[in-house]
Amino acid sequence: MLSKPKNRKIAAILALVSAVPLPLLGVSLHLAGLHKFYLGQKWWGVLYLLLAFTPIPAVAGVIEGVWYLIQDPDEFDQNFNEGVSLEEASQSPVVAGKVVGKVSTIAQDLRELDQLRQDGLISEYEFEQKRRKLLDRIH
Repeated sequence: MLSKPKNRKIAAILALVSAVPLPLLGVSLHLAGLHKFYLGQKWWGVLYLLLAFTPIPAVAGVIEGVWYLIQDPDEFDQNFNEGVSLEEASQSPVVAGKVVGKVSTIAQDLRELDQLRQDGLISEYEFEQKRRKLLDRIH
């Protein structure tokens, strides 16, 4: 089943909230890793929870929260929504658990990548590496 696309503003808010300490039984504890669980990175979320008694997840959460906010929305979608934007996912029909628009986006990216190779802006090796990465997103 297709999971809902992640919203970068929600991810940023959850990351920034992790910096707020909560006094619990006389110990300052952070809501560490909420953004990692939201983004589907369970193991990172667990690691953040294990480090919740230290300032490490709070500092990392602030850095990541700011990064999510200043990140280009397309880059966020590329990293956390398998390249499918929120708008694209809401408008595209779902077939066999995949968003159909995703394949056409990847096809367009491949055409642009090939043009960069033809123009001599990237090497054959770079082209092949990026081509494989794009094709891996289809699966």
